[in-house]
Amino acid sequence: MSRISIAPVKGLGLLHPDAVMLEDTGVRENRRFHIVDEDGRRFNQLRDGTLVQVRPEYDADTERLALHFPDGTVAEGHVTLGEEVTTDFYDRPVPGNTVEGPWSDALSAWLGRPLRLIQSDPGLAVDRGRGHVSLISTASLEELGRQGDRHEPVDGRRFRMLFEIDGVDAHEEDTWLGHRVSIGDAEIVPLGDVGRCVVTTCDPDSGVSDFDTLKLLAGYRREGVTEPLPFGVYCDVAVPGRVRVGDPVQPAQLALQT
Repeated sequence: MSRISIAPVKGLGLLHPDAVMLEDTGVRENRRFHIVDEDGRRFNQLRDGTLVQVRPEYDADTERLALHFPDGTVAEGHVTLGEEVTTDFYDRPVPGNTVEGPWSDALSAWLGRPLRLIQSDPGLAVDRGRGHVSLISTASLEELGRQGDRHEPVDGRRFRMLFEIDGVDAHEEDTWLGHRVSIGDAEIVPLGDVGRCVVTTCDPDSGVSDFDTLKLLAGYRREGVTEPLPFGVYCDVAVPGRVRVGDPVQPAQLALQT
């Protein structure tokens, strides 16, 4: 395991903890909040890439949330829930509540339009109802870099995967679909490809489009098992457990043979 990435607020900057507790619904602190506009539509990086410039901090035990803005201002406090709302996630209704406090006003001021911050229960705000875990290998990032004539791996933060792993071949994770994989103290089951969108063309710090990942994927990975333009896999949690940077990751049947 080379890196863990979580997004307490979907679309904002990523955090990289040294360890997480993987539960049945994924990591409890991951994707707990999302943003909607004045019409109740999801507001994400597809609509404004500069969202990634805002860095969140969230403690799920104390329900403390802080948003750090590029101008140095911080909106922070204890999360208090307001009215119930439902957000459309690719034709899948996701229930939640508006979050009372300074965050919606701060986001609205930064983005220059009325926005609201919404909290949902753990595991609900998942794109297209896929599994709660996503995974990509360093070797796959290196191969994408080679395809783009780069001398270094593509920054994995572009793809916003929960886990980045090393020690395997490029796209070896694709061969694990349907098989249990041990990851730290937990076990996961890869279920399908993660099909990619234009967000991955954007720099993970600025949000500005600067590298045509989709053109490269169309050139050498046009069709996957479950999605076009596949890069990485999504997974369900079979056995909850703690996962740490540096933990081994391997198909469970291989682990039993060693």
